[in-house]
Amino acid sequence: MDESHRNWAGFAAEAPEFAAFVRERIEAHRHRTMATLRADGSPRISGIEVTISDGEFWIGGLPASRKFDDLRRDPRVAIHSGSDDAPAFRGDARLSGRAVQVDDEALKSAFLVAAGGGPPGPFELFKLEIGEASTVREADTHDHLVIEFWRPGEPVRRLERY
Repeated sequence: MDESHRNWAGFAAEAPEFAAFVRERIEAHRHRTMATLRADGSPRISGIEVTISDGEFWIGGLPASRKFDDLRRDPRVAIHSGSDDAPAFRGDARLSGRAVQVDDEALKSAFLVAAGGGPPGPFELFKLEIGEASTVREADTHDHLVIEFWRPGEPVRRLERY
């Protein structure tokens, strides 16, 4: 991992309050979406389940899926938390970076415990090296959006859109 990317623990250490809100939004939904790049460079959007544990952001799933073929070929990835419908909308979160495949069986076993199990049989596991995190939420006044984003080694930045 280079200095332009962090694991979850590094992100949480650099921007603890922001990382807590990102985590809350990521964990608010069981199913999230993941964007990968196909061999021809076009985008692919897939459903995905993730787990945050042991200082890592884990992406796991069934073997031989196209989305994991994409990640092996080009590790760039973006994850979206999903959004609540109004009036329950509390915000959403996005993470982007590089997915690193994990083949270590001990790590895969620990992941299954942290994830509360999984389907029987083999599975694929990746961990996310975070290059950017962002959130969008409604301001307390409900008259504009608040957009915040973080990159490793930088403070959290805030934009307001009216």
